[in-house]
Order: sequence, then structure tokens, then C-alpha cells
Amino acid sequence: MRQITDKIMMIRPANFQFNEETAANNAFQTAGEYDKEAVKNKALEEFDAMVEVLRSKGITVEVVQDTDQPVKPDAIFPNNWISFHADGTVVTYPMFAENRRIERREDIIESLGKKYAVKKRYTFDYYESEDKFLEGTGSMLFDREHNIVYACLSPRTDIKILEKYSVLMGSKKIAFRSVDREGQDIYHTNVMMALGVDFCVICLESIKNEVERNEIVNTLKETGKTIIDITYDQMENFAGNMLQVANASGERYLVLSQAAYDSLDESQITELSDLTNILPIPITTIETLGGGSVRCMMAEVFLPELP
Repeated sequence: MRQITDKIMMIRPANFQFNEETAANNAFQTAGEYDKEAVKNKALEEFDAMVEVLRSKGITVEVVQDTDQPVKPDAIFPNNWISFHADGTVVTYPMFAENRRIERREDIIESLGKKYAVKKRYTFDYYESEDKFLEGTGSMLFDREHNIVYACLSPRTDIKILEKYSVLMGSKKIAFRSVDREGQDIYHTNVMMALGVDFCVICLESIKNEVERNEIVNTLKETGKTIIDITYDQMENFAGNMLQVANASGERYLVLSQAAYDSLDESQITELSDLTNILPIPITTIETLGGGSVRCMMAEVFLPELP
């Protein structure tokens, strides 16, 4: 099983803005006074620039245009509602915010199905009626090579659905608690942890339970991952929200925001540079108002291409 892919899907937003519903448990969002039209245009600029940078490195980006109606303020973060797997499986997920549930679009799956092989289709959407949620690769980090799922439990990551997912996909699950400096649950695993082929960027100080922390550290070491530990300050600058991708030639790139890169110290940059190419991209508006960074914007496509 490949850990990283050279194909990603991104949703070009039609109405990006601050989402009041997700702000209930996303401490990374910051609102304040802002001009909605200016923010919408700036987010588009940042999005288009990011796509251009990725494509310039030979990474395949499947860009899907968001529909203007209904308004979806977080459409730019598709990794929360869908995942694509190497055996042709597509999974959709239950979402905490009601206005994010409309992001799930069957037409996107059908469109990708004309280019990639979709062999199995699973959905956990029905758990929304029970107020239980599992927000895709925001909630879960996949070690695809070793078939392990890492997940920090929160109002958006329910243990019951996580267990059902693990049984369905035959995965070993490692569930734990991760909290911010105020003691509140970290809303998504992928803001405190990022897995690459041979490394893991993780905010260990956010995992207060020593048994859980030791299990994670030991598992990462056993699976050959170099651990790059980040601080709360670095996590708050989205240093945990990175994604390693490849291009068609197999060159590896660690995609992260400029803010995340700027928060890293010299030794961390050196250590990562020895393992992968580092690709920082500025997305200040998207990070500030959306409360998510570059990893949230990319849904990895592992589906096999059709002949």
C-alpha cells in the first residue's frame, strides 16, 4: 500500500467565508470584522496560487468547481467528507456542522468515476441522525502501509463510528485524547499530527495521557517513522496540518502553509529537508477564517486510473 499519492482533489470555493457553525469547536478560526466579498476573492487567489504551485511540481490536481448554491462556506475543505482508497473504495462521512453536510456531492464522485475506478462505496452519513460524527481524514490519519488509523477523539470524532470504520477496512485503530493549551479537545487529528512515508510531525505535549502517548510513540518507531515533535505555538500556526504528496516521477513534497513553515525552527526544517522536499504555500485568509490549512484543502486520490 502506498502512503502518499501524486493525485489530489481540490474544491475551488464559490462562497468562502467564516463559518459560525464550525466555530463552536474549532479554536483555530478567527473572525473579527471583514468584508465578505474581499475575503471571497482573496480566498480564490490563494486557492488558485496553491493549485499552480502544486501543478508546477508535477502533482496532479483534480480541481472541482464549487456550486454557487447552496452556499457552502467550507467547501474548500473536502477531506472531511470523502476519502478515496487504492482498492477502489470511496467513503463518505458524517459532518458535525449542518451547513457542511451539503458539501457531499454525488456528482463529484460520478465525475471522478469516469477517470478512476470506483469499485466499492461506503457511507457513514446516517450517523448524523444520532449526532455522531467522523470527519474523514480530518478525524483520521491513515498509515496506509501498515493499515493503522490514528484518531484523537472529539465532538467530531466518535469512537463508535471509528470502531466500525476500522472493522470495515480491516484497520488497527489507535484512539487517544489530544487537547489544546486550554484543555479543550483538539477538533481534528490532522491539526496536531501529520504522517509521511518515513516521518511523523506531532504535538506530543497535547496528548496528556502517558499511556496513550507512549503507545503512539512506540507505534511510530516500530513502523519506521522519524518523530518531529512540535510545540503548541507551532501547532497553532498549523505546523501539524501538513500533507506529503508525490509527483509522477516519485519526488516527494511536504505541502504546508507559509505560516506553518515560518513557525518551525532550524533543526526541524533541516530534519524534514533530509526526508522530503518542503513546499510552503501562503494561505493566510483561508487559515484565519476557515480554521484549516493546506492539508484540509487536499483530498488524496488513491483510486486506480481507468485504462
